[in-house]
Amino acid sequence: MRSRGKQMDRSPSKSTCVKLYLCSNPEDSVMERRTLRETVFPKLRELCRHTMGLDLRVIDPFESSDSRRWPDENTRQQLIKECRESSAGPFLMALVGHQYGQASLPAQVEVSEFQMLLQQSQQAGVSTQELERVYQRDQNTIPASYCLRPLHRNTFCCPQADVKEGEEIKMKAKEEKELRMVIQSTVSLCVRKGHMNPDRANSYYRSALDADLRFALDNRPKSDIIGRCLVYVHKVINATGEGKRSQVKTPGSQAADDDQRTTPTDGELFSELCDTFLPGLIMSAKLLVYTISTECDRRHGYTTARRRIYTESLCQQVHSDLVGLIDSWNVLNTSEGSQLGDALAREQAEQEELCHILSRFYDVIRPEEEEIRAYVEQSEQRHPLVLTGGPCTGKTVLLAHCAQKIKSWLPDCDPVVLTYFFNLSISPSLEHLLFSLCYQIAIRYPSKSPLEQNLSDLDDPSCITNLEDYNSNCTPSTSYVDPRHYPTTREPLSDHNQDLSTVTWSDPSGIKELDICMSKLKERLSSLLSFMPSTKQPLIIILDVLGHTKNNFGTQIIESLPSPLPPNVRLILKVSLNQRQALQTINAQRSHYLSEASEKESGYMCVQLGLVDRIQCVKMLASLLSSTGRRVTSGQQVLVNQALTSCCLTLYARLLHLHTSLWHSDSDVSESSLPDGIHSSISVLLDHLEQKHGPSIVGRAVSYLTLSKTGLTEAELADLLSCDDEVLSECVQQGESPTSNMRLPQINTERLLLDLRGVLLSRTVSGSCVLFWVSRHFKLVVARTYLGTHELRREIHSAMADYFSGRWACGSTKPLLVNQKSGPNKDTVQKEVHIDRQTCSQPFDFACSPKEVGRANLRKVLELPHHLKESERWKELEQDVLMCFGFQQAMVQAGLLRDLVVMMECREWSSHFCFPRERALLASILKSCSCLLQSSPLQLAAVIEANLFPYLGVFPALKSYVREIRREERRKTGSGLGIRICPAPSSVPSIECLKCDAESEDVSVTEAARTECGVVTEIMDDGTAWVLNGSGCGLAKLSCEQKELKFAGVKSSGTSMLLTTQCNKLFLWDVTGPETFLQLKEPLKTEFEPQSSPQMPIEIEGFVVRQKKLFMWWKDKSFVSVFDVPSETFNHVQCLHNVTCLVCSSNGFYMYCGQEEGMVSFFDTNTGSLLGTCSNSNHTAIALMILCEDSWEMTCVDRAGNVTLWDIAAKTQPPRLVKEISTVGKSNSVVNTDYSDEIDTLLVCQSHQVTLWDTCHWELLDQFLAPQGRAFTQAVLSQDGHLFLALLHTCQLVLVWRVSTGDCVLALETNKQPHALLKLASDVICVAHDGCLTMWDSRMIDAAGVTPKMGCGVKEVVVEGTGEWFYTVDGSDTVWRWRLETGLPHDNFLHDGPVEKLQLSPDNIHIVTLSAGEIYVWQTETGQNILRMSGNKATDILITPNCNFVVSISDRQLSRVWKLVNGSIVCSIHLYLTDAQVSPESTFLIGLRRGDLLAASLWTGSISKRFSGVVSWEHVVAFSTLSEHPDFVVVMAASGAVYTWKVAEETVCKHFQLPHTFHCQPQDFQMTSNGNYALLSTEKEGINLLDLSQVRLCSIKADGLVIKACLDKTGCYVAYISCPSTQDKSCVCSLHARPVLTVVRLADGERIGSVRLSKSLLTLVVSEQFVFIGFEDGSVGVFSVLDGMSSWESVGCREDFIGQSKKCPFDRTPLTWLPLATPNSTWP
Repeated sequence: MRSRGKQMDRSPSKSTCVKLYLCSNPEDSVMERRTLRETVFPKLRELCRHTMGLDLRVIDPFESSDSRRWPDENTRQQLIKECRESSAGPFLMALVGHQYGQASLPAQVEVSEFQMLLQQSQQAGVSTQELERVYQRDQNTIPASYCLRPLHRNTFCCPQADVKEGEEIKMKAKEEKELRMVIQSTVSLCVRKGHMNPDRANSYYRSALDADLRFALDNRPKSDIIGRCLVYVHKVINATGEGKRSQVKTPGSQAADDDQRTTPTDGELFSELCDTFLPGLIMSAKLLVYTISTECDRRHGYTTARRRIYTESLCQQVHSDLVGLIDSWNVLNTSEGSQLGDALAREQAEQEELCHILSRFYDVIRPEEEEIRAYVEQSEQRHPLVLTGGPCTGKTVLLAHCAQKIKSWLPDCDPVVLTYFFNLSISPSLEHLLFSLCYQIAIRYPSKSPLEQNLSDLDDPSCITNLEDYNSNCTPSTSYVDPRHYPTTREPLSDHNQDLSTVTWSDPSGIKELDICMSKLKERLSSLLSFMPSTKQPLIIILDVLGHTKNNFGTQIIESLPSPLPPNVRLILKVSLNQRQALQTINAQRSHYLSEASEKESGYMCVQLGLVDRIQCVKMLASLLSSTGRRVTSGQQVLVNQALTSCCLTLYARLLHLHTSLWHSDSDVSESSLPDGIHSSISVLLDHLEQKHGPSIVGRAVSYLTLSKTGLTEAELADLLSCDDEVLSECVQQGESPTSNMRLPQINTERLLLDLRGVLLSRTVSGSCVLFWVSRHFKLVVARTYLGTHELRREIHSAMADYFSGRWACGSTKPLLVNQKSGPNKDTVQKEVHIDRQTCSQPFDFACSPKEVGRANLRKVLELPHHLKESERWKELEQDVLMCFGFQQAMVQAGLLRDLVVMMECREWSSHFCFPRERALLASILKSCSCLLQSSPLQLAAVIEANLFPYLGVFPALKSYVREIRREERRKTGSGLGIRICPAPSSVPSIECLKCDAESEDVSVTEAARTECGVVTEIMDDGTAWVLNGSGCGLAKLSCEQKELKFAGVKSSGTSMLLTTQCNKLFLWDVTGPETFLQLKEPLKTEFEPQSSPQMPIEIEGFVVRQKKLFMWWKDKSFVSVFDVPSETFNHVQCLHNVTCLVCSSNGFYMYCGQEEGMVSFFDTNTGSLLGTCSNSNHTAIALMILCEDSWEMTCVDRAGNVTLWDIAAKTQPPRLVKEISTVGKSNSVVNTDYSDEIDTLLVCQSHQVTLWDTCHWELLDQFLAPQGRAFTQAVLSQDGHLFLALLHTCQLVLVWRVSTGDCVLALETNKQPHALLKLASDVICVAHDGCLTMWDSRMIDAAGVTPKMGCGVKEVVVEGTGEWFYTVDGSDTVWRWRLETGLPHDNFLHDGPVEKLQLSPDNIHIVTLSAGEIYVWQTETGQNILRMSGNKATDILITPNCNFVVSISDRQLSRVWKLVNGSIVCSIHLYLTDAQVSPESTFLIGLRRGDLLAASLWTGSISKRFSGVVSWEHVVAFSTLSEHPDFVVVMAASGAVYTWKVAEETVCKHFQLPHTFHCQPQDFQMTSNGNYALLSTEKEGINLLDLSQVRLCSIKADGLVIKACLDKTGCYVAYISCPSTQDKSCVCSLHARPVLTVVRLADGERIGSVRLSKSLLTLVVSEQFVFIGFEDGSVGVFSVLDGMSSWESVGCREDFIGQSKKCPFDRTPLTWLPLATPNSTWP
């Protein structure tokens, strides 16, 4: 025996709940307690949950209005102790009013003391008959005592009982009062005689308030009182009033009744409590005591109005005090409560805690422990140890105990012990177990030196990382530097400027890939096991995973582990007796590496765990009873011994302890009093609890605990019981009307939990302390007793789903049917009352402030999906959980990204869901961005929105999802960046990626085919066939009745597939029916080839199904086989040449056979007779035939790509040649064809080109050459024909070309080298060489492929002042005019040469362009080219602010000023000025020349002003005019001086001198129009700004190297592009390296938001509320600066437009405006 006396405590080491005991006088605090319960505590609970991640439970023992339900003193003391030990902070709050309260009858009195009381009473002549009737002697207590009989204890009573019970209550109260007087008078007599000391006597006089306070505070260490207790003392003067004083005895009159004054009065006891006991604790233990006095009117006393005023002030004070105490107590908890980490790290800590909890149940020393120890100590052991045994024998407890002892067993080394208790795991799956093992091994071993480290065996060693290898990234901040000082360092702003969207966290999960296959996962685990452990640090893995799993899961786990075990690795497995197959698997593994002579030996060591010795169980039971102050008599012990003889299990002994602790020494017990087994014992226990607490509360409580996924917190259980109508009805008294906000009294739940503490344990799950059964057999009994039907289980799950979804929170009322009496006859009627159950809110994340990272509500995340699924509420599960951004953010933030993807891709639920493609798309995006999201989970919103935006028109259901993202961002931050125009995607996310679970990784695809109904079959070179039965289904291995078959090929036609095997068998499969195969026997046995060898492989070229007939043609065969399905017979039709293709009429009457030599033969299928032949002119083999039965025309495409059209209307006449078209150029063999009758288009793919034909008129549409040095291997048309997809030789991408432009617009990513493209009705599937299927939605490809973008990189963006239109230039001959509202180009302005410069007039009426030495002037509205001027050598053009003149600047000739309307020259400027600008008043052209700043008059062209004329010693490097201050120019000198130059008056003022650490870079210099801010330079990871309004320098620190920055001319924002520095050197994720756009508010340096761009950019422009970006690939992106609520309201305009636009994108082609044919003005 060991630690026999210990009790199982539910409290974990770190509590997540503030458990507050409310101490009060029940008669004197009814209003105060009720108001606190209804107003203060619910608000305080919400505050604790949101700010500190804590729950709040307040236990008011006197909450019930029925005094029969009040707990006795022993129960109250247990509750106080529980609160003290498990509360996370304060545990006691006392309300001391002006009334002391009455004492209660002692529940238990020791025998000697009770007999003394009886003796003294009898000697005093007082009758003790009533006292002896109420108390009974119980020898089973330690020490023996007299106990109050059950009649006088507070037990369960039905509230619907008859009204007569009210009279019984009054009689009972009267009896108790008389008994109390007898006991107190006798105690006083004992004190007078010296038989009892006064301190002991006071325990009989003290009220419940006094007793509770002294138990909680007296003789306690300071740590239990300081900051953990609150006492409110309310002294009321003149409380009784004049009218009542005459009726109340004064303390003096009461004392006069006692001659000896040995009985203390209530007033004396009250005074001693308030004036002595509490003040003493204030001084000694710093107890917080608040005292307030209320003086009442002498006439009226303490009125209800006075009490209400005090109650209101008390509520305010209590709220403030508790918030302060809880906050100060949990400072560390709030700092660690972000939960931004890895789920595997949390699970590891939870498993270690669980192991510690389970080990505490090891009460009986088992001899099998030594066998396990011997196995652990054997260093050369290479076999696993298997622990087996019957149910409830203690296998799990023994393993947990051994795990705790291993370090002491191996003192000379530092062993790493990994435990995994599978039946208590959150994610019970093989994949999760392997991930967890890889993670734990990786982080538990220290990283080794480069010389010692050899990870060559790992497939990808970078995927397994150590926590310490990650460093947190610096957060961008802004700093301000005093210009009068020259600091060497820059101080960042305070943390409140931190942008949460860029805060990053490392991901130590070990393996980053979300879709890693099981074979690689097993390989990595094997490599870690072989490499990491050492002699000094062996690895011991204990897996309690094989006991209660299904579907041969234990076998799969064993197969995943290496055999034999690597050196220094020990593996201990628990296997139940019903898991014999797992043991056979171990032996099968051993046979692979042992010699034949050793095959009979077992591949494992086995330890059989039997029953416990009965004597040990008896001692264990005695110890448990003793620890609770109980024992049994010798007669009762005989019955206990008999019971333990029949069932000698430790769990049974624990259950016996619960039963026998209820026995009294005079209890009438027999053999039937003890249940005969574990299940019977549990049932009896539940029956007892029902009698004590009520059947409803017990039944529902254990049902909720049993059906929860991860257990329930105590607060959750109380909430669920309060929401349960059946439970709450028991709390409503007969005839009473419940209040509008009512819940189950917390004391009811606490008393039930006290009685369950022996069978319920507490453990940590995802940061919360949850309750769970000590054994799985409790779940079995509860399910059989309370959850016998599916409807009942579904009802409980639905109630839990309602709770965790927050349906009844935040004031939402729930109806309750109550019985009420009405009418003159007081008839009972049912009435529906709507009651607020006061449950806590259930957001997906708790955020106390927008500037702080919210904590994920992991309880909701883990429980809600489970209960929605089990209650079959599929719509809510899909729309409110899986497709809810809040849920996804919480999962990612909690490190559960992998679990989130698994849930969204779960195929078991697909049949119940409405949006499978939307979920698949979201899952694909999450997987593609997994590396970024695991390190920066708060980037989820930006990542999702950017990837979804181009496809909102394809999936309208996702529009509400995007709106939710924006609502969340608005709620959290109120600012950010929204997408206005999304850049054209470079790729398209796949909606599904499927891998075949092949036994070997070396297999490859030999052939693949698809049917019209979307079934795809692929044949592997190992002979296996895999089938995809449509989107949303996984790859399934094709099975056949003849299991030995190995497939060799597959062809398809319509809804049928023809499978060939390696043994020359043919099987026909109709995929629309069941998976049955029709074998086609002897298909090649013909009169033409009678000697067909069975060893020759069957090579079928194709087949056609018509009217239950199969028409098959073969490779290098000149006949066609016709198979009649009903009769299963073959007929054969002979042709002149080898058949290459075949087509049949729809009715199956006519067959047309294409052959070598370009010949086509026509046959009547009924008779088999030849009707005619025809041949093309070049005699090239036919590759494709298209039959048009409407016009009876047949089109033949030969292998050279030539087209021949035949008229075949006359069946008895030879076909008539209608048209023959020969392709021009190089002729290669046709690779494949793709014909679409819906769009009348034929695609012919050859290795060097792709040709498109219009099949309506049979005209050549276009030809597309393959990239240089590459060859096409396959091409298919897109759904609408505007694009085509192609595969290139040795290219891993699927490339997409736009037909209209011939540009390659998309590159679809695949995991492996593509083998073939398959086009389904709504999808495109790429079959990779390894059998992986990647599926894209055709509509998504079309949407991405037709997104407008320019032909080259966007070099310039010009925005109108209104922001409605903007223009882009890419260096080609076209200027695009875009409309911001639609996001589409509206006009194209065509030129005769490449456009070099573009200027927009300030009034937005004209644009002026410079192209090939000519100047064009266009009207923006009409698109008319009004001027085209030649003869100039301009390099730049400027338009004056008054819109009247244009300045064309030339570096080789004269710069000219001319009128915008007609082009007439006003003047010429002889000097060339660089970086020229026109003054705001349109009078000067100001520019730099040789370090000087000159101003040339726009009227005369002469240089009229010089900056050097005033400041001759300065060298000007940059300048800027100010539109809001037209007289001034800001000048930056090389010396760092900052001047303002008043041009007209030629005066200069020096304002600022830059420190030597700051420099102005002319290429970066920008100025706001009001002159408040200037962008000086961009230096590596920072931007330097000059704030002239406050005369200071500002420095903005970026995440990485700043490559471009732009200042908003209005002076509101600065935008910059940075390339983030990659933290993880091993990370090759492209997302981490992508440029990031960031916008910062200039006024306070606050970051508005950032977004990760999808590609490289060339141009950045900021115009008020929008940021325009031109990209290298010709696409344009526009982002909204959302700064304030008003900007958020307008963010959905573009999104709504996408959803409303139904027209084809090519029907919205922009208007093209042509230039003048010749210049209409020529300059000399």
